Amino acid sequence: METFASLRVDGQSVYGMLHLPNTPAPPQGHPSVLILHGFTGNRAGDHRLLPLLSRYLERLGLASLRIDFRGSGDSEGDFSEMTVSREVQDAEAAFEYLRQYPGIDPVRAMLLGFSMGGLVAALSAPRLNPHRLALWAPALPELWLPHLRGGFVPPVVTDYGGWPLGREFLLEMPKLRPLDAVRGWGGVARVFHGDQDTAVPPEIGVRYAAALGCDAVAIPGANHTFDSLEAVETLYRETARFLVGD
Repeated sequence: METFASLRVDGQSVYGMLHLPNTPAPPQGHPSVLILHGFTGNRAGDHRLLPLLSRYLERLGLASLRIDFRGSGDSEGDFSEMTVSREVQDAEAAFEYLRQYPGIDPVRAMLLGFSMGGLVAALSAPRLNPHRLALWAPALPELWLPHLRGGFVPPVVTDYGGWPLGREFLLEMPKLRPLDAVRGWGGVARVFHGDQDTAVPPEIGVRYAAALGCDAVAIPGANHTFDSLEAVETLYRETARFLVGD
């Protein structure tokens, strides 16, 4: 069953889609996962990667919530206001919304982040303490630092391929420490990364895995957005195996 979700963060609406298994909930409720999209993305993801994941997990008895961060997709706010810290706020509010939803197990609530959503998930994990943390091709702040070349302070808004990228987003990047955040967390995690990813090199996924003290799963032949049917099948299978506890 799919249900439209809406929550408020700092006076703005965050919209999403909640997927609930069609089977009766166990006495403690269904396990669940909050899914966070990447930079300039939305809750659908590339080639429907995220809704199809939710439906895949739904058949296995896992609920999920996919949100559009403020300034992205259908949610309120302007992209020029977007920062990683604002997305962490959205993630924290959505995680609590999911944990408190009827029929959801508040203990077995998990977190999955893709690309910059992985960066957001990593920064959020110590505070939210998810039952499990899955990172798909997680990004690091250093990927955006070339936009601050020579210490140049960018204009109020930069035209980033048609996206109005705000200066606060770029100025915040050098201050973020996602690897430090997860290094002291100590929860159960796993990293999934395409071995042909050129947007976020696999070495970054390895660094996250080292900080988390967890396994890094290579998806053979996959690029950043897992653009093949075989890559998606492998990604879904390995992710589900982790989330259900195998």
